Order: sequence, then structure tokens, then C-alpha cells
Amino acid sequence: MDEKAFNDMLITNSDFLQPVAVSLTHDTEEAKDLIQETLYRAMANREKYQTGTNIKAWLYTIMRNIFINNYRRKKKFTKVTSDVPQDYFLYQTDKVASNEGIVNSGLREIKMAISKLPDIFRLSFELHYLGYKYQEIADTLQEPLGTIKSRIHFARKMLASKLTR
Repeated sequence: MDEKAFNDMLITNSDFLQPVAVSLTHDTEEAKDLIQETLYRAMANREKYQTGTNIKAWLYTIMRNIFINNYRRKKKFTKVTSDVPQDYFLYQTDKVASNEGIVNSGLREIKMAISKLPDIFRLSFELHYLGYKYQEIADTLQEPLGTIKSRIHFARKMLASKLTR
């Protein structure tokens, strides 16, 4: 089998790798890395593939072996020993109390600045702050989407100029 035909076969049969990789790693970024490594190794070992055999099973075996090897490697190198007992930090008595006053005064200042915004900007900004999506705000206020986005943008700029860190 020539290289182009093999690569085409890899591309057409690689769609099933995504869910398998996610189920193995439980992390989408690690799953992408695992898929990339699997396809790289499959291309590097093209001559080991026997024409006519199940390409998906071959790719799955490569992926599983890479995952197992990476798991073993991580397990081997992540052990750290310490002379400090595990419970030391849990029962440490010299804990620092937090001061909520600074945080509360900052929130009070922000709320006052929001209340002083012009009504046209304040309403859109408050709805966005409460978690509504742009389209939901536009539908509620019966305004175009672009208008809502610009009002929220200008409200942010006004707040940034009024508030100091």
C-alpha cells in the first residue's frame, strides 16, 4: 500500500479516536495530544500495518498502548516523599483570619458606580452581569444584538474610568 492511500485510510478512520481518547484521559486537551501521538506513531510505523486488517483496531491498540505507557511513566515520576506528616497543615493553629472589609468596600464602590450609569447602559450591563446572554438581553429589551453589545461595552468603559484599583 502506498503512502497516500495509507494516509487517506488513516484520515477516514480516525474520527472514532476522539471519544475513545476522551474516555481514557477524561480531559479534552490530553485527548487531543493522545490522538496526535497515535496518528504520528501510525504514520511512523506504516510498514507494520498489514493490508486488509482492521485499521480501527490497529489504531485503537496503538492509542491504548500509548495511554498505558504514559500512565505508568506519570505514576513512576510523580511520587514525592516528605518528612512532614500529612496532617500537619490541616491542624496548624496559626491560621490567618481574612479581612472582608476591604472586599466589601470595593463591592460597595462598584455597585455605586453601576447605579450611576445612564439607564440605557445600566440596564443592559446589569442583565449581562446577572448572566444573561447577549441574545437574551436583546430579545428582552427588544433591541438589535449589536446595540446591546455596544451598550455593554460602553458601560464597561465608563466603569473602568470611574473605578480605580
